[in-house]
Amino acid sequence: MDGKMLARLGAVVFVAIAITATVIEMARKDDPAPASTAPALQPPTDPLRATLRRCQQLGETATSDPACLAAWAESRDRFLGRTPAQTAPRQNEEQ
Repeated sequence: MDGKMLARLGAVVFVAIAITATVIEMARKDDPAPASTAPALQPPTDPLRATLRRCQQLGETATSDPACLAAWAESRDRFLGRTPAQTAPRQNEEQ
């Protein structure tokens, strides 16, 4: 057998294996997961988020609203990963 004959034989074997694998995969009768009719679970509502939405709707007047100022501070602390003990104001730092 020369090189061309071996190459053709290798190609035929490869194609035969590929076709066999495809037929086996298509013949599987895996039942797909049944469609869920239950509604998706909703995460619990976050009161901070509701307050921030309200402040967003207030517009410029929210800058003088104490509830909005507190909500923004809490949101900032959550973002920065601070705990309330870390955010306590320091007194007499300038002295």
